[in-house]
Amino acid sequence: MVLLFASAGALASPQTTLLDASSHQVFLQKLVAAAIERTHHAVRYDPSYVQIPYPGGDVPEQTGVCTDEIIRSYRSVGVDLQKEVHEDMAQNFAAYPEKRRWLLAHPDSNIDHRRVPNLMVFFQRKGESLPVTAKAADYAPGDLVTWDLGGGVPHIGIVVDQKSRWSGRYMIVHNIGEGPKMEDVLFNWKITGHYRYFGPGE
Repeated sequence: MVLLFASAGALASPQTTLLDASSHQVFLQKLVAAAIERTHHAVRYDPSYVQIPYPGGDVPEQTGVCTDEIIRSYRSVGVDLQKEVHEDMAQNFAAYPEKRRWLLAHPDSNIDHRRVPNLMVFFQRKGESLPVTAKAADYAPGDLVTWDLGGGVPHIGIVVDQKSRWSGRYMIVHNIGEGPKMEDVLFNWKITGHYRYFGPGE
């Protein structure tokens, strides 16, 4: 007789799967609420390099760029993207575009997580990389979307649970130069990435 033993995490029961799905849904709801809350803040668009503490560091609260809205929203729900991105880059630096794009030879916890191309790689590696489509229904609240604004200029925003009364699409919270706003801009530019990230260990 051959006895087969499965590890505790090898076979998930339907109940466990439902619990995971439920906890993920709660997480995304909190993330969306945090992103919408960001639209009540006055933020001057400022891409300047700033030395910040690590972990838990942030640029001055009255300044920021598109990535800072993602970082601040996640930090509101207990996920420090500065720490998570830096740790992954420290172990897998060659996987990131730092060296070829910014000619850096090592990670920099002051700026790495504030760059869209780095976040794209991180979300691909540690989260879910979802299809890029032209169907609005494929983009759900809590999803992260990246765009090319033209000329290779990257941008990032988060899908929230408020719909445009004109198009019926879920809107996006992003900062494209006038502070964090909630707008119907999903298909305004070329979409380059579509992700979902629940935090470390998920």
